[in-house]
Amino acid sequence: MADFTALLSACTMADQQAEQTIKEYEQRDFPNYMAALATEISTEGRPVPVRQLAGLLIKNTLVAKDETLQKERIQRWMALDAGMREAVKQPLLAAIRSPEALASRVAAQAAAEIAAVEIPYNQWPAILPSLLENIQSPQSTDTIRISSLECLGYTCERVAILDGPEISEQTTDIMLNAVVDGIQASRPDKVRLAATTALKNSLIFAHKNMERKPERDAIMTNICEATRCQDYMVRAAAYECIVQIAVSYYDKLQDYMTTLYELTTDTIRKDREEVAKAAIEFWSSLCEVEQDLLDEAADLTERGLPVQRQCMRYVNAALVHLVPILLETLTKQEEDADEDTFNLHMAGYICLTCISQTVEDAAVGVIMPFVQQNIQNEDWRLRDAAMMAFISMLDGPKDETIGPA
Repeated sequence: MADFTALLSACTMADQQAEQTIKEYEQRDFPNYMAALATEISTEGRPVPVRQLAGLLIKNTLVAKDETLQKERIQRWMALDAGMREAVKQPLLAAIRSPEALASRVAAQAAAEIAAVEIPYNQWPAILPSLLENIQSPQSTDTIRISSLECLGYTCERVAILDGPEISEQTTDIMLNAVVDGIQASRPDKVRLAATTALKNSLIFAHKNMERKPERDAIMTNICEATRCQDYMVRAAAYECIVQIAVSYYDKLQDYMTTLYELTTDTIRKDREEVAKAAIEFWSSLCEVEQDLLDEAADLTERGLPVQRQCMRYVNAALVHLVPILLETLTKQEEDADEDTFNLHMAGYICLTCISQTVEDAAVGVIMPFVQQNIQNEDWRLRDAAMMAFISMLDGPKDETIGPA
């Protein structure tokens, strides 16, 4: 098509005729349309808005909210000749290495959509080694490392959503090696943030890696170190990884629970709200896992069947020391906060409710003294905190155990 750059440039200025021409080109000649977009995003010197739009259009050819349309778009892509697909993929890998940050990052998003479709079928063997090299090479800029890590994270996120085959163990190994390299304390904070986010998305595929203690230790060590990063966004993202591990790998937590208890409780007491809420979420998620395990065990026992998965009762073990810290968060009310605002106060209340549902009667002995001491306090914050604490016990402990407040 003549002067495709000018046509995309017109689209960036909401030229409806240009937009219609682009749509017709996609429908009429999809292979060359994709190749043309790949050329635009990978060519240095093209206007940045044009490169961004080219990447977005590539991405959108593979994405749809409707499940049927999503499958149709994937089938259309996979029906292309391998050489035509390569004519799109190679320029995208080049664009990820672009010194222009915006072009690099949108190329990462577009490449991730293709990778999520092809990697489960072992159709793009070049992408993971290329991203790993980008992350580890001393010649790479932080922009290139961040884009490469974001590409890995987006890929994992999309693979988990799309209905494709399970990715291979070798593929998972390369992904984890890349993100663990990026999360290390020697990396700049912005690189660590991208790596930590990518790790959260890739953990769902790491079952075999988490079975091997040396690899599991390496993953946990790097995540725990990231909770101490100076950048609060990295700290919060690290706790999101820990939450994912609690949910997906509960049976592997035992070796790390002392460290996780110390990290989370210290964070809840001392860190800024965004990070403290993420640390509280670890305990809320742990409660949900243990509730499921206890319910499962009760059901199996009632049917005379052996219990397959043991509840380690970590919440019970932490109860006496954890609950006072959470009760303190109830006194952190924001006077003008909307009732739907998820702040530290609300996070603490939800966690206390989860704890009461999990340990049941055992919660009363550690929560009720706070209620009785503060329910008539002159300080409205303490009165409100006492009321919220009492309400948190209403679903779990027996009524006769709670008694009158």
